[in-house]
Amino acid sequence: MAVEATTNRPSSASIVQTLGGGSGIDTSALVQSLVDAQFESRNAALAKREETLTAQISAAATHKSNITGFSTALSTLSRSGNLATQPTSSNSGIVNVTRLSGAVLTDVNARVEVRQLAAAQTASTAPVTDKAAPVGQGTLTLTFGTASVADGAMSAFMPGAGASVDIIIDASNSSLQGIAAAINARNAGVTASILTDSAGSRLVIKGGSGEARAFTLEATETPGEEGLSALNIGIGASGTTIGSAAADAIVAIDGVAIKRDSNTIADLVPGVKLDLVSAQIGVPVNIGKTLPTNALLQAVSDFVDTYNEVFAALNKDLDPVTGSLKQDIAAKALKRQLQQLTLAPLASGAGGAPTTLSQIGVRTNRDGSITLDSTALSRALVNSPDAVEKMFAAPSGAATTGNGLAAALGAIAAEAANTTRGLGASEISYTKAKSDIATDKTDALAKADALRTRMTRQFASMDAKVAAYKSTQTFIENQVKAWNSQD
Repeated sequence: MAVEATTNRPSSASIVQTLGGGSGIDTSALVQSLVDAQFESRNAALAKREETLTAQISAAATHKSNITGFSTALSTLSRSGNLATQPTSSNSGIVNVTRLSGAVLTDVNARVEVRQLAAAQTASTAPVTDKAAPVGQGTLTLTFGTASVADGAMSAFMPGAGASVDIIIDASNSSLQGIAAAINARNAGVTASILTDSAGSRLVIKGGSGEARAFTLEATETPGEEGLSALNIGIGASGTTIGSAAADAIVAIDGVAIKRDSNTIADLVPGVKLDLVSAQIGVPVNIGKTLPTNALLQAVSDFVDTYNEVFAALNKDLDPVTGSLKQDIAAKALKRQLQQLTLAPLASGAGGAPTTLSQIGVRTNRDGSITLDSTALSRALVNSPDAVEKMFAAPSGAATTGNGLAAALGAIAAEAANTTRGLGASEISYTKAKSDIATDKTDALAKADALRTRMTRQFASMDAKVAAYKSTQTFIENQVKAWNSQD
């Protein structure tokens, strides 16, 4: 019977386990050493490059964040109004004053006498027991104009130029609640509400303030569904009471009486909003201004300190020897723009008024940092307070030159964050390069594994041959010994 020959081929695991068995050499360690030696330089270079890129990504992100945060803080401070001249009132119990946004209060000096407050017409119906019960159906017509009111009743009414407004009342909204909702849904210039007490529920209708916003409400009733006429407001209406009459505010500015339809007036004193609180005939209120001297002194000092922190951190990463961003064009551009900031025109000036930071005492040192000459700043605040205030005013429009320090610094921050040419672009570029290194490391690892496998097989073959040679040698030696013993 024939016997089929078989060939036993060692697996990769058995190759590694038997390496050195024939030669006596630790060929597994030798293979690993050879592979490590071949890839050591490349792996070290990749690790070093990865470390560098990690530092560059961190530095680019940090400085982009620093300048953005600096700009945002300054912009917030500028827009808060704390660095702007503020109006003052000698009697806030009569008139409150507020600076209008963006206003420059160059000359604020007025005497205000509040002779009458603006008021809105308010009318209410007689109470009913059930506010959900039907009142009647038909059409309520709302008309605006001027009126004369005495003892809760309207004695005269002159319609205005505006069209009347019709409000349809049917079975779906004929209750007091439904009528109030229907009036409000028209958005016609009055608001309706329901007030309830122990006497019952009342429909209350209120117009806007101002003499010309008096109103009448007249019902045209559906036959068989009468009742809406009880809600009439106007001359001869008996079912409603006018609680307050529409009136204009009467204000005397420096003795000249004017009327306005609101108690908030923004067009009498330039740059100042007046909020009328109470009418006091014969009691004038002086409107003036107060300069933000201390706030500006503190703001300039804080700006210098923050600038130096941002600049020092950037300068460290631009060190020509050790800096993470020593070759980064965007970082160098940011440094250059910061260094030019003290000489940039921040406002338009006339008659020699300062327009740059250097002209109010902010100087640039040789190392790029800046210092504050407090004496020069104080002098500028005395001689040209409006000019200094303009430098720290909130930007007006989108201009980045001559539009205040916040706009100038904002332009620098925007350039740094730019993803095409700023630090934003640098961050993207470094991140991509780091991702490419991860791919290179994976490729190097695959090649090292392939080389290790190939060399392991080669050394296994060599080891097998050495083992065969040793076996032959042993056989010959034993044969020779056997021959010699026969002699």
